[in-house]
Amino acid sequence: MATTTKTRPQAPARRSSERSAVSGGLKRFVFHLVLIIAGLVMIYPLLWMLSASFKPLDEIFSDPGLIPSTWEWSNYSEGWNALPHPFEKYIFNSMILVAGSIVGNLVSCSMAAYAFARLRFPMRGMLFAVMLGTIMLPIHVVIIPQYILFNNLGWVDTFWPLIVPKLLATDAFFVFLMVQFIRGLPRELDEAASIDGCGYWGTYLRIIMPLCMPALATTAIFTFIWTWNDFYSQLIYLRDVDLQTVPLALRLFMDSTGTTNWGALFAMSIVALGPIFGFFLAGQRYLVRGIATTGIK
Repeated sequence: MATTTKTRPQAPARRSSERSAVSGGLKRFVFHLVLIIAGLVMIYPLLWMLSASFKPLDEIFSDPGLIPSTWEWSNYSEGWNALPHPFEKYIFNSMILVAGSIVGNLVSCSMAAYAFARLRFPMRGMLFAVMLGTIMLPIHVVIIPQYILFNNLGWVDTFWPLIVPKLLATDAFFVFLMVQFIRGLPRELDEAASIDGCGYWGTYLRIIMPLCMPALATTAIFTFIWTWNDFYSQLIYLRDVDLQTVPLALRLFMDSTGTTNWGALFAMSIVALGPIFGFFLAGQRYLVRGIATTGIK
């Protein structure tokens, strides 16, 4: 005679799992809610500046709301043509400076990083330590001797003082970033390239550089942002209004008497942020990969 076994109900275990699932969902909801609130707090200044660019002058600082009561669309047209040149002239100057800086950093820093990561030469460790030590030097320490040098060369009021140092791998942060990335690449690739007849230059150009795209993209993005926003160096070397860039142009909206067209200033500040956001969004995927892969080594 077959015996039948009774199965006990699993209701308590099921209720416990349901409670844990509800608790986990509630924790995730609270976590994401806190992130959203913190994000809104951090983005509020940008939203306020965007709102102020559409407000009349008398409402910019008197009305704290984000929605203008009166939309002043003329702030953008006035700001675009308020300076000695149309604002596109300053954007073009910044683009020239940014392009030269990006090319200089990508070429010189990658070559220096390849040498430190792969080549064997005397005093490599000491030179690498000295290179890292230059990261701690503020620009105010070296700006005076650099200015004297470039003034003697007749480069003041040109873009050369701002581009030529990039061609000499002076940004130690990017050299260190690429060194960390290259050290993570298998050395067997170099050996295989050597067997196929590649020298140091062939290995650098055909093997290392294609694999360093995340690190190169990270370098390009940071160089773009830092050069585009640089005010101090450009103020020192670019005195001719025909060569001035976006940061210097925004400063021209404020005169010595304290009278400022704030609406036009905020409008052109929003325009100046456009290329930064565009370049960052275009390379965001490579930026995350570059920082993640170099940070874990």
